[in-house]
Amino acid sequence: MQSTDLGNKESGKIWHRKPSPATRDGIIVNIIHSTSDYHPKVLRFLNVAFDGSGDCLIAGDHQGNIYVFDLHGNRFNLVQRTAQACTALAFNLRRQSEFLVALADYSIKCFDTVTKELVSWMRGHESSVFSISVHASGRYAITTSSDTAQLWDLDTFQRKRKLNIRQSVGIQKSFWPPGNSDQFKIVPASHPVIGPVLSLRDGRVLAAGGKSNHLHLWCLEATQLFRIIQMPTKVRAIRHLEFLPDSFDAGSNQVLGVLSQDGIMRFVNIQTCKLLFEIGSLDEGISSSVISPHGRYIASIMENGSLNIYSVQALTHEINKPPPPLVKVIEDLPKNRLSASDLKMKVTSGRVQQPARSSAGKMQTRVLKQDLMGKFENKENELSYGLNTKRLHVLLKGYGEYPAKYRMFIWRSLLQLPENHTAFSSLIDKGTHAAFLNLQKKYPIKSRKLLRVLQRTLSALAHWSAIFSDTPYVPLLAFPFVKLFQNNQLICFEVVATLIINWCQYWFEYFPNPPINILSMIENVLAFHDKELLQHFIDHDVTSQLYAWPLLETVFSEVLTREEWLRLFDNVFSNHPSFLLMTVVAYNMCSRAPLLHCAFKDDFEYFFHHRNNLDISVVIKEAYCLMENTPANIHPESELEAFVALTKGQYPVFNQYPKFIVDYQTQERERIRKDELDYLRERQTVEDMQAEIDQQRVEDEAWYQKQELLRRAEETRREMLLREEEKMVDQRQRLAAVRRELKLKELQLQDAARRRFLRLQQDQREMELRRLDDEIERKVKMRDQEIASAAKDLEMRHLELEAQARLCEKWKQADEKEFHLRSEKKTSASSDASRRAFLKRETSAALERAVHPFIQAEAYRLPEEQVASSCLPRTSHFSDISEVESSAPISLNRRTEWDSMEQNLIKKVRALRQRLAAQARSRCQAPHLVAA
Repeated sequence: MQSTDLGNKESGKIWHRKPSPATRDGIIVNIIHSTSDYHPKVLRFLNVAFDGSGDCLIAGDHQGNIYVFDLHGNRFNLVQRTAQACTALAFNLRRQSEFLVALADYSIKCFDTVTKELVSWMRGHESSVFSISVHASGRYAITTSSDTAQLWDLDTFQRKRKLNIRQSVGIQKSFWPPGNSDQFKIVPASHPVIGPVLSLRDGRVLAAGGKSNHLHLWCLEATQLFRIIQMPTKVRAIRHLEFLPDSFDAGSNQVLGVLSQDGIMRFVNIQTCKLLFEIGSLDEGISSSVISPHGRYIASIMENGSLNIYSVQALTHEINKPPPPLVKVIEDLPKNRLSASDLKMKVTSGRVQQPARSSAGKMQTRVLKQDLMGKFENKENELSYGLNTKRLHVLLKGYGEYPAKYRMFIWRSLLQLPENHTAFSSLIDKGTHAAFLNLQKKYPIKSRKLLRVLQRTLSALAHWSAIFSDTPYVPLLAFPFVKLFQNNQLICFEVVATLIINWCQYWFEYFPNPPINILSMIENVLAFHDKELLQHFIDHDVTSQLYAWPLLETVFSEVLTREEWLRLFDNVFSNHPSFLLMTVVAYNMCSRAPLLHCAFKDDFEYFFHHRNNLDISVVIKEAYCLMENTPANIHPESELEAFVALTKGQYPVFNQYPKFIVDYQTQERERIRKDELDYLRERQTVEDMQAEIDQQRVEDEAWYQKQELLRRAEETRREMLLREEEKMVDQRQRLAAVRRELKLKELQLQDAARRRFLRLQQDQREMELRRLDDEIERKVKMRDQEIASAAKDLEMRHLELEAQARLCEKWKQADEKEFHLRSEKKTSASSDASRRAFLKRETSAALERAVHPFIQAEAYRLPEEQVASSCLPRTSHFSDISEVESSAPISLNRRTEWDSMEQNLIKKVRALRQRLAAQARSRCQAPHLVAA
């Protein structure tokens, strides 16, 4: 069993030598994925799925790494890193390079394995998706979670349907039946009989299992249970069921794989109820398993996280053994052994029968000669793997060919191949022979693999015997066998070597010419059986090198199809080596009609190098007739030795060729090779010198050209510099003009901005003056209002005083009359003095009121009071003076306040006028500066 560790590699080979799975376990390869970090660990594979062809599979681990394994091409590739665990995979879409993967975040993504890009992202599930089933057409897919199943269109990646069930019941599985059915099945998890797992066969039979060791088989057409199979007692529960496809049972799929709780998958025949084989063990249990569509491979994820790939052919090798032959052969005793009279046996049938009496009156008995020497002859006829030559001959004569399924197996037994792995490896290790290094030039084969195998096989033959490196027809001889055994180079080499030793006897005696002796044998047989055809060949100068040698050197591969060639060599390998020569004669005799109509040599050449309308069965039958009817004196069997197999361990020495010619050719070839080497060395020297001269000449030419280019470039650069200087001067002039224009525009803009700023300042000053004027007017109005209110208070006081005066006048009228008379003289004198003083005061007050306008009202009232007082009798002057003197302190206090307020306002007005005058002077000076 081979084991492959993916490690950190993104691509590589799955196996490094051709796998040969054992019949016991059938494992082709065990694949593990481990990391090479500081703490190495194994990444567990979780899911695996095959594509539609069955030769490629896809697997994902718990870190989201998804690999594609090509079992046919022996390659693996890392196609995606999803960074999260995958819960389900599907690889059988309509576009073969695309696959679906369900991730742990409940989403489903579609990727392309070639471009490694995301194709689509599908969302809609609310729980983990554990199953993806794709329709046979690849257009639709069903994704299943525990609560819902959703139908998707894979052309548009849109959801078509969403199927829900009751919350108390979960969905166990939903899948498409085999074929192109448009219906799919949904099984609830609480089904009472089916249980947790089920599988469908060809759309007609449903196999189900659960938590017991019973399998239930249902017929879907009749909708009834028709069989219950009880598994062995070791099986307590069934985890997975899957039918094993088989191309030989017409799609009935009789074998069912049952994965139980112990990690072992048992394959049983549901018709015979027999256990055929099993995979897995208690130590290495299987977690899940998938079978390829064509039934060749089984991919199983083990409980330790690795991936095992099994070969179904190896597992079923013992089952598919061919049945024993029905024909039994009774051999006669040799003549020189015991006589028949000594060995008599009476053979009677199983039923009671009266003996038949002869005329002599004795009971007639059947006497058989006991085959005492049969044991020795059977040993001679016994082949490897339990086959018998006699029985194979009977089978070949009955059917004309061996079964295609067992043909390679029968050939290996007939040729008794020793399978010397060590000896063959030593030949292969010598590498490619020098004679076949350029094989692809002479034989341009499209398949690189086929060309590589042919090159290795021919190199091994050349290392085995030197004659094969110089034989031009060895590639033609070996090619059909290389094409047939290209997957097993050891068998291919040993088949070709056995063919050369036995069926190519004496071919190399006349090397390097064709085997004249062999061709003479063919010509003698043809002359005996068909003289007319031979005479026709002689008449048209056609020798055996034209009508026999092309068939022999290509072993009929040019003139026969694959199936015809296989049928022919079934008979060739089963008979004496002379049968091949008889087949050449039979081919000519069966083609005598078209050959007799050929009149030109080119027609004959074309006939023996191309396929013709000829029945190979007739040719083989004619060859058998020639083997029986040819006289012994010209029969090739008398000249050729019997079959000899290759020796085991080491291959025999092959020296059946003129050694001196080969040695001479080898010496000549070595001499020619040395001469060629000397010639090649001299020619190489001359070529080197010529190359140096050419190189020097080229360098000189290049130097001169470079100098010329430099001169031209210098002139061009000088002209360009002159033009650039002129452009620079012009640009500078234009730039200076632009600068002047920009300066003027800048000055204009500055002047406009300055004027605008001055206007703004003037507007602000005017607004401030208007605001001050409004403030003055407001304060004047307030002052006038206060003066008016004070005047009204004075008037009221005056009226009160008048009322009091009238009252006092009434009281003192009598006294005043007397006193007036006595003091009239004194009063007149004092009143005159007081009148003068009062007028002086009033005059000074009037002068003051002229300066302070707000005193005018008071000045106006004082004359009125004076007039009023003058109108009063002189006796009341003293009382009036007292009243004025009492009201004077109040008016003087208010007057002082008004005087201070007025002085402040006058100061502010004066300061404002000074500032305005200064700004006006500065504005008048600014235009003069600009103009300057």
